[in-house]
Amino acid sequence: MHATSPIIRRISRQIHVGNVPVGGGAPISVQSMTNTDTLDVDATIQQIRQLEQAGADIVRVSVPCMDAAEAFGRIRQSVDVPLVADIHFDHKIALRVAELGVDCLRINPGNIGREDRVRAVVSAARDNGIPIRIGVNAGSLEKSLQRKYGEPTPDALVESALRHIDHLERLDFADFKVSVKASDVFMAVAAYRDLATRIEQPLHLGITEAGGLRSGTVKSSIGLGLLLMDGIGDTIRVSLAADPVEEIKVGFDMLKSLRLRSKGINFIACPSCSRQNFDVIDTMNQLEERLEDVMTPLDVSIIGCIVNGPGEAKESDLGLTGGSPSNLLYLDGKPAQKLTNDNLVDDLERLIRDKVRQKQQAEQDIIIRDA
Repeated sequence: MHATSPIIRRISRQIHVGNVPVGGGAPISVQSMTNTDTLDVDATIQQIRQLEQAGADIVRVSVPCMDAAEAFGRIRQSVDVPLVADIHFDHKIALRVAELGVDCLRINPGNIGREDRVRAVVSAARDNGIPIRIGVNAGSLEKSLQRKYGEPTPDALVESALRHIDHLERLDFADFKVSVKASDVFMAVAAYRDLATRIEQPLHLGITEAGGLRSGTVKSSIGLGLLLMDGIGDTIRVSLAADPVEEIKVGFDMLKSLRLRSKGINFIACPSCSRQNFDVIDTMNQLEERLEDVMTPLDVSIIGCIVNGPGEAKESDLGLTGGSPSNLLYLDGKPAQKLTNDNLVDDLERLIRDKVRQKQQAEQDIIIRDA
């Protein structure tokens, strides 16, 4: 509906996670993490493919042991999406996955151990063109910071991040991104706002352990929404105690609402009332389920009556306004045809897919002319 966002994004250094640019004005990437046993290679591959089909730009995989590192190598060979290896404590695991084609290492240099181990990991990352993600979490702060601050605070999160950053800066390694996550919205937002003024590297946003599908979506939307509105954030992960695919859906919906990404259908739908001339809620539920595979940006309005319907439809690629005896369909803001309630969802799906194909063809024609 609107081509550009009024949000002015924070200027940051750009890194690449595989073929996905992060920071430096690149589109904000959406990522999730597998929750399968990494040693179960087939199950992990299947979940990664589901995440990729849902639109994931990046997927993170936990690699807790050397056997998991070998499994990771087989997983890496079987999927296309960039993979981040989540590693703690054992630097040898990081060195092994670097050999096996990892696209990013999620480590905290401080818990890797001695300086020579950190140097070895950084050398492997540098030699293989692999960026590093420093991941600070309020639930796992260093004991010294727990003693200093008494409890997790924004200042403690930032100090922890700066300690880890110092390890990389001493080794002249700048291709990293940072997260300072907390389950408390106020703490996370304050920490990210502070850190954003201190470093040039991209920021990975997240409200950690946010909760289940509904509560976690609400909490993440508030916390990440505040930061994104500030222009802070280069990649996001919505942490939900739910199917990881839901994290991708929520993440893209969040970015679409702020006009920061435009992948897939942007539905505008009324909550319905007694004026509705068709079942708006059931229609929307069916359309969202049927059209999950569509990645082409498209604005579709589904409004149950003529109060707001025409106004929304005129600003949409395709819009439906409830009417009696027939509903009115708009294409590119102009009345196009009448639709009855018989087979309404089937008709809408067909028309939306037709519109998607037209848009794809138009974009392809532009590419050919410019070639």
